[in-house]
Amino acid sequence: MVITAMQQDSKRILLVEDNPADVRLTQEVLRESRSAVALDVVRDGEQALAFLRRQGEYADARRPDIVLLDLNLPRKDGREVLADLKTDPELQTIPVIMLTTSKAEHDVADCYAKHVNAYIIKPVDLDEFVEVMEVVERHWLRTVRLPPAH
Repeated sequence: MVITAMQQDSKRILLVEDNPADVRLTQEVLRESRSAVALDVVRDGEQALAFLRRQGEYADARRPDIVLLDLNLPRKDGREVLADLKTDPELQTIPVIMLTTSKAEHDVADCYAKHVNAYIIKPVDLDEFVEVMEVVERHWLRTVRLPPAH
């Protein structure tokens, strides 16, 4: 799902999220963003890997600049997706931001051990969620120099 008109300098985000409300919220925040953003959404870990590897229905998918990854996903969870991504030479340079409700220390430690670029706990408050997404957009899409797409 692309939420803004594609421009040459627009950033691509792959959102891996199974909660429709969180998907809608993320879409709304990014729609209001100052950055040109194209948002692709998949609902589970297997779809995420197929998208990133351009397999099956995702053969024409464009490589994302960053991945927003939920931890608790159906079929293949975020930990497994992260591990697969960060051990794949073709995909390992894509920044991955874990966006999850889990506050568990073992989840945080495990994700950083698997080379996640950031671990963000999703706020349950709407205003706080908007604020967190604005920080992500500002930092990852306007401030940080992202690796070139292959």
